[in-house]
Amino acid sequence: MRNKAGLLLFLAGCLFVAISIYQYVDQQIQRKHALQEADKLLGYISEGADASLALAGVVETPPEEEAAMTREQFNPQENDVIGILRIPKLDKTLPILEGTDEETLDRGVGHFATTAFPTDNEQILLSGHRDTVFTQFDKLAVGDSFIVEMPYGSFEYVIKETEIVDEDDTSVIRPMGEEVLTVTTCYPFRFIGNAPQRYVIYAYPITPDEKQEATAMLPQEAGAFP
Repeated sequence: MRNKAGLLLFLAGCLFVAISIYQYVDQQIQRKHALQEADKLLGYISEGADASLALAGVVETPPEEEAAMTREQFNPQENDVIGILRIPKLDKTLPILEGTDEETLDRGVGHFATTAFPTDNEQILLSGHRDTVFTQFDKLAVGDSFIVEMPYGSFEYVIKETEIVDEDDTSVIRPMGEEVLTVTTCYPFRFIGNAPQRYVIYAYPITPDEKQEATAMLPQEAGAFP
């Protein structure tokens, strides 16, 4: 009897691991395909381009003036792929989708539908899972940046503050009277199960002075003179 019970526990454990692996692989595939859709939306690859190149991250960034559409033309629907979130500090390039339901968050970063978009001069709220798209978020700090790429332009934001709130604290979603990129994920980062809190990052459009200062801090090319 004990041997049978042990065997059943072993098989149940194997099944659990197999399901977890399948879910992880499926999410990776969905995210890669969403990123491919985002690349096409932004014009980084043409409709007839080799899909394998897009999945490998081989894309050609078009000139800034060649935006795919204007802000007025941009009107996404629920679950649409709408853009790309780049996190330079973590070397991450992630698809952004409209909505924050579980199915959408399995594919990438979700945009909370009732909040604004870049250039709307209000709160832009993005959310993602801490164990998928937002791994290593504990390495981000004040002064690091996000780049949001939309069909109508590319926008950079610098982190100014962070906070930790309860999971049911809805005050995070609010009118702010200015453009603020708010990025949220579950917290603690390594919590097992449903995390009881949310980690919230507030990033603001980078100013010309901040951009100039950041550029000045970049390593100079070999052979260049100060």
